Amino acid sequence: MTRVAAVDCGTNSIRLLVADVDPATGAFTELDRRMTIVRLGQGVDRTGRLAPEALERTFAACREYAAAIAELGAERVRFVATSASRDAENSDEFVAGVRDILGVEPEVVTGDQEAQLSFDGATKELTGSDHLAKPYLVVDIGGGSTEFVLGSDGVSAARSVDIGCVRMTERHLVVDGAVVDPATPARVAAIRADIDAALDLAAETVQLTEAGSLVGLAGTVTTIAGIALELAEYDSEAIHHSRVSRGQVRAITEHLLRTTHEERAAIPVMHPGRVDVIAAGALVLLAVMERTGAHEVVVSEHDILDGIAFAAAEDVEAGR
Repeated sequence: MTRVAAVDCGTNSIRLLVADVDPATGAFTELDRRMTIVRLGQGVDRTGRLAPEALERTFAACREYAAAIAELGAERVRFVATSASRDAENSDEFVAGVRDILGVEPEVVTGDQEAQLSFDGATKELTGSDHLAKPYLVVDIGGGSTEFVLGSDGVSAARSVDIGCVRMTERHLVVDGAVVDPATPARVAAIRADIDAALDLAAETVQLTEAGSLVGLAGTVTTIAGIALELAEYDSEAIHHSRVSRGQVRAITEHLLRTTHEERAAIPVMHPGRVDVIAAGALVLLAVMERTGAHEVVVSEHDILDGIAFAAAEDVEAGR
């Protein structure tokens, strides 16, 4: 077992995992896992730049994570940044700030690399198991982008497209700095049009209808699972590998689109940082299920963050 620290910095959140990992078997002992909503991608779709206040929120979280890593110790720290930092003109400011705080160079990964890490994180624990039908279609709905990865024992095809929950919300549901609440039918139709166009792009690379199992990752999917399970509070163990039917996803999506900010905020499993973007994320999941023909989505709490941890442990073992 190798002790590593993994950081995943996305468009909406930044997350830390410190764990003792066996990269060969997928076994690991989790020591610390935490998430902070920083909305790094605030305004990037419109301006092409990372906002100063978004950078400062992210750096504050990095300082907190640096203290946790120092306390637990790690043979390797690996920091991966995804959609927002790929798109921003001033990503060098982000890179320099992370390097100063954590002492490591953030890896601004490509969409294909992000897809591989997500697939490894979600499926490595399934090695040798017949728990789910293969091939898996792993769908990671992020803030800025969504990754589609098809594979069984490894990745056979992958595509990243720009239909994340933050991007869709800012593009279609924000007027004069405020979210339209609830969403109007015309705005919902505009989101669906963007999602459908992106799914057409994904289908050029990934055979979306060939999967034996649809595996859904990240906060949009886990939050929808928590709602479907009617949990009184967020419970990772209950959510992990739960199954949510397409009918349930449709009903939850329609409900989220009808509700106000206050009503969504009152949902017991809802993180405050997801209140304004969850409806757009739910639309992405529903559209994916309709396009693929999936009758249910298997929800995984293990995702790109776990994949980063596995990769860090493999680096240590290989002496890289």
